[in-house]
Amino acid sequence: MEIISKLMSLALELTIFSKLFAAVAEEMGIVLRKSAFSPNIKERRDYSCALCTAEGELLAQAAHIPVHLGALPRTLARVLPEFPLAPGDVLLLNDPYWGGTHLPDLTVIAPVYAQDRLAFYLVNRAHHADVGGSTPGSMPLAKSLEEEGVVIPPSYLYKEGRLQEDFLNRLVSRMRVPSERRGDLEAQLAALNRGQERLPALIGRYGLGKLLDLSRALLDYSERAMRELICAIPDGTYHFTDYLDDDGYGHRDLAIRLSLTINGDAATLDFRASDGQATGGVNAVPPVVDAASYYVFLTLLAEEYPINQGCFRPLSILTRPGSLLDPIYPAAVAAGNVETSQRLVDVVLGALAPALPQTIPAASQGTMNNLAFGGVNPDTGQEFTYYETIAGGMGAGPGKSGLDGVHTHMTNTRNTPIEVLEHDYPLRVEGYAFRENSGGKGRCPGGRGLVRDFRFLTTVTISLLSERREHAPYGLHGGGPGARGENVLITEKGEERLPGKINLTLPAGSCLSIRTPGGGGWGTL
Repeated sequence: MEIISKLMSLALELTIFSKLFAAVAEEMGIVLRKSAFSPNIKERRDYSCALCTAEGELLAQAAHIPVHLGALPRTLARVLPEFPLAPGDVLLLNDPYWGGTHLPDLTVIAPVYAQDRLAFYLVNRAHHADVGGSTPGSMPLAKSLEEEGVVIPPSYLYKEGRLQEDFLNRLVSRMRVPSERRGDLEAQLAALNRGQERLPALIGRYGLGKLLDLSRALLDYSERAMRELICAIPDGTYHFTDYLDDDGYGHRDLAIRLSLTINGDAATLDFRASDGQATGGVNAVPPVVDAASYYVFLTLLAEEYPINQGCFRPLSILTRPGSLLDPIYPAAVAAGNVETSQRLVDVVLGALAPALPQTIPAASQGTMNNLAFGGVNPDTGQEFTYYETIAGGMGAGPGKSGLDGVHTHMTNTRNTPIEVLEHDYPLRVEGYAFRENSGGKGRCPGGRGLVRDFRFLTTVTISLLSERREHAPYGLHGGGPGARGENVLITEKGEERLPGKINLTLPAGSCLSIRTPGGGGWGTL
């Protein structure tokens, strides 16, 4: 009984401290959102905050964006050995080949020192509405990384507490609406400052030694939980293949192939048979592949377990250099973070479906329906840029219909309210509704997609990066597929169907209709 009592006491203490650590990240996120300038951050909440150990392991995170957070371990492992951080330093990067995800995601990292030793790292990553490049919004159909925006290798934004003002000025001058870019970056720094206040308070209350011991214990605890979960999956090798529609340059049906091996308490996800590197930006760098793979296994974990890098230790992920999932610089990658990550989730779920038939759901919409646009506001004469992702149908699961019009899987963002859009930009949202009959049929039907219609009141340059326009979201166990998405330009002459990936300049008065996919159905009727 005494041993059981001690174990229960330890579990309770670990739960308490996991919440305390996560609360630091959550509060950082609140500060970031309330301080931000762009609707993409303050309304859609396209950002993530985390706390890491002195060794660079993810210790705690806020409930933010899966593709941001799952990529962080590889980011820190890549940059910290070559860019040590002293007290007062802040490192900034967005380079996908240095552990970033895609160029609009700017990552800032700061150390926390206590008792003259490095104790923790604070990290946040936020999607900026523009970082330069060939089109407003920095989400273009492109063939090279430099076309997508300004590439920031690991760089000291602060050094020994001093802002590198010249560096910052040069950086934002290469981006559209530099005042907004600076404002959002300062919001990220404000979030780091809040973490720099909260962590020392915890150290003062509980002692550095105890926090470090509990940090290690938390990582080990989560590792054990994930190993127990994997042990419950039948041993074997499971295969699944799904396809990206295209890369925007005529290369279609790009295969993502997975061989998933479950062996006792460990899993190996082998993507090396996937197609080669693409011309367009659907290539996904390995941190994004990690994030999608981790996400699926985390969804299987009971909610009471803390999410940290310990969860990832039993998972081995293999990619092939020069492939769609491990591109070679300077391959374009903007859509890899948002679109290929979604397909990766569908592939991992598809591989697990035979092993866990009463657990795994059908495919959700499988795209983020990325829309970026920009131009000059005729009322103010000021340049503007905007970016958003648009929700769709959730896949149905055993005994549960899919939800309508929600963000799923690798995005965890919110909707930008129509009132905000119409107040901040020269446009009207003429339609916003569920897309009827778009969910897959089945005993449990898939969720419905959305229709979102934009009427532009000035000339705009738009970029669309979207998927599931050709390959529908799959159903499971006899359930039907969700409806494919559509991008439609509405003119006086009628409706013109647009490609899934396109850069386009539209005159004032143009109407763009984004019709998002539905989720797959589950089970026979």
